[in-house]
Amino acid sequence: MQRIDDRRWPGLARRSPFAFRRPGMAWAALTACLLLSTPCAAQAPAAPAEHLRIVGGLAGVQQYTRYEEPFWTRELTRLSGGRATAEIVPFDRAGIRGQEMLRLVQLGVVPFGTSILNLSAVDDAELAMPDLAGLNPDMAALQRSVGAFRPRLKKVLHERYGSELLAIYAYPAQVTFCTKPLASLADLSGRRIRISSATQSDWVVALGAIPVQTAFADVVANLRGGSIDCAITGTMSGNAIGLHEVTSYLQTTPVNWGVAAFVANGAAWAALPKDLQELLQRELPKLEQSIWTDAETETRDGIACNIGASSCVGGRKGRMIEVRPSAEDAAKARAILVNNVLPGWLERCGPQCAPLWKQTMGPATSIEMH
Repeated sequence: MQRIDDRRWPGLARRSPFAFRRPGMAWAALTACLLLSTPCAAQAPAAPAEHLRIVGGLAGVQQYTRYEEPFWTRELTRLSGGRATAEIVPFDRAGIRGQEMLRLVQLGVVPFGTSILNLSAVDDAELAMPDLAGLNPDMAALQRSVGAFRPRLKKVLHERYGSELLAIYAYPAQVTFCTKPLASLADLSGRRIRISSATQSDWVVALGAIPVQTAFADVVANLRGGSIDCAITGTMSGNAIGLHEVTSYLQTTPVNWGVAAFVANGAAWAALPKDLQELLQRELPKLEQSIWTDAETETRDGIACNIGASSCVGGRKGRMIEVRPSAEDAAKARAILVNNVLPGWLERCGPQCAPLWKQTMGPATSIEMH
């Protein structure tokens, strides 16, 4: 397991879940004072605030910069009247591999963390179920898939990882940025394509292309160096790291979306004062909804910015050529999902997953397992 960067969070790997918060009596004492008619200052010295440490999503993308970071570093303090504070670091700048997040939360090394489900699926294939490559061609389909899987995800996190599901986030659509011309999905055959998950690998292999596992932070350098020809990543995420400067063609079939779960270590969650738990249970669904709304907006805006359209508002304008999916591409994507991606996922997931699909995803997607 990769070691957490002690320069960023000294002693992180050596602390228990309780090292990430100050004594729980603080919240209860302050709440009790507020219920009394006499000033708290006359009763006792001010108690220290609760202080949480959060590991967030990918650095540099808007889910983190516009939503996660401001919520934890500013909004939590405001919403709690100064009784709770937090600090947050993106997982890819904390020396944490996305594949390790749920295990680190389970161990209590990370008390609160954002886990990209397709990365965690390296060790637990079931978690990839709602965001398989080719499954969700638009945001409405993604919402149905996640809604169908959410109760199962909550149960798995609780029983298998001793963790609490607090929110589910979504990144913009993952599409394909390429350096060389193409007119359809079929033209990707033979190219070396950056992927970030097993389900994307199944998709790329079915296209006749070569999957290359590449960290998000290394995509631009690898495209410039020629070790990859294309990269699958978010429309706006790609713009944020400058893919519009090193690629020229944007094939906009949504491969998948990048669903992430925000989870809490069970012991760390239970140790929080009840009032703070209630505040987070009330406010995190609002944060979740804002992130989902923005993911849909960013999907469109990311395309607009990458191609240099006048409607671009949130990114930097490029000069890419948009390659929109044709009816033939849509049919090909569906065939790859049914004939390649689903069988590959089932093989990794095991015999228990076909019945799970029938119970959860089947009714939501109208795709039956035989």
